Amino acid sequence: MTKASQPTSSNRVIHIPRRFTEREWGGTETVIYEICKVQQQGHWAPEIATSKALDPKSPDTIESVPIHRFDYCYPFFGLSQNDRELMDKKGGNLFSFSLLNYLYQTNNVRMFHAHALKRVGGIVRTAARRRKLPYVVSLHGGVYDVPQSELAGMMKPIENKPEWGRILGALLGSRRVLEDADHVICVGKTESEKAKNELSHDRVSYLPNGVDTEKFKNGDGCHFREKRGIPQDAHLTLCLSRIDPQKNQLCLVEAFAKVHHQDKNTALVIIGPPTHPGYAQAIDTKIEELGLGAAVHVIPGLSNTDSELINAFHASDVFVLPSLHEPFGIVVLEAWSCLKPVIASRVGGLKSVVTSEVTGLFFDPESPEAAQQLAQLIQRLKQNPSEAQALAEAGNQVARSQYAWSSIASQLEGIYDAAEEQARSRWGRP
Repeated sequence: MTKASQPTSSNRVIHIPRRFTEREWGGTETVIYEICKVQQQGHWAPEIATSKALDPKSPDTIESVPIHRFDYCYPFFGLSQNDRELMDKKGGNLFSFSLLNYLYQTNNVRMFHAHALKRVGGIVRTAARRRKLPYVVSLHGGVYDVPQSELAGMMKPIENKPEWGRILGALLGSRRVLEDADHVICVGKTESEKAKNELSHDRVSYLPNGVDTEKFKNGDGCHFREKRGIPQDAHLTLCLSRIDPQKNQLCLVEAFAKVHHQDKNTALVIIGPPTHPGYAQAIDTKIEELGLGAAVHVIPGLSNTDSELINAFHASDVFVLPSLHEPFGIVVLEAWSCLKPVIASRVGGLKSVVTSEVTGLFFDPESPEAAQQLAQLIQRLKQNPSEAQALAEAGNQVARSQYAWSSIASQLEGIYDAAEEQARSRWGRP
């Protein structure tokens, strides 16, 4: 990490997520980072402006991408430190005066690109309107395609807490962020269809996530297994995602127990930052109850730059994403890039990313028999390595042909052009 410098280019685009940290990396961070890298290779000068949630360092860079982080608050009375940490990790509706001031004052900006709604989105909307600049909003699956149970979990830290920030939301026009956006981008096809039905305008595009297939092409799976005491000939199931009820790892543990009961030479690896500590504890308890302590390895998050992430994919025999809700599932593309077969939930964006029985296998995570279904699919690929290889090769071909970041960034360029045209029309500028 080195100190960030402020670009002076008139092609400066500022990406604004709710938080951005290497310590708890996820799909949204990957998307923003990869887009910034491709934009730097073209004529854009991208940077990231965000809050200090989970990472106070500012200015900062990740490789050559500048990052500015700002002080923030949660405008509720009676929040404990634990409440704040839970909201930092997932879904917290924060506000930042210094971020708003930065977007007001910083020079040579051509485009704002928001990756959050609520008060953060309102900050972007307000700054864009004041400066008569275009802004686009990316929906990473958090609006039209979220189960009520997940929303309830996200709201739990502020339950019965008096809110003093409603006036801030009203002043920022937080509820009009999508209506007033010069373009709305959805990473999930299901969410894009719902957005088009819900919004009064047609400035909505489906733009999937991408993958750097070359980055994932090579890895040392043997080293990964040796380091964790996993036999080289054991059949290894991998899940890489946030440890959270949404990701449904408890179902995977129960499914793996059925597989392990029939064949002890099997292992399960779960990697991801715990965004819900209670759920992480529940997984540990379930592993102990089922007597799987020696066969299940839970790794609570690795840095995006850690080679062990890629090594984990290459160490695995099958990749499983058992989510209850998934707007896209970028880790599926990463598994395909490592030539690994995929088993996924038939939900959300995964239904349009994975082609059943061609590039992957589906199970129903809401079924009372979900764990049994998943166990049977893992057993099926374990017993039929040629089928597993065919699925992996088909997925790899799709990742290479349809999801290269250069192609995604090119489509984004067209969206930016449309947004600029909309802004010119709105503000009467030449």
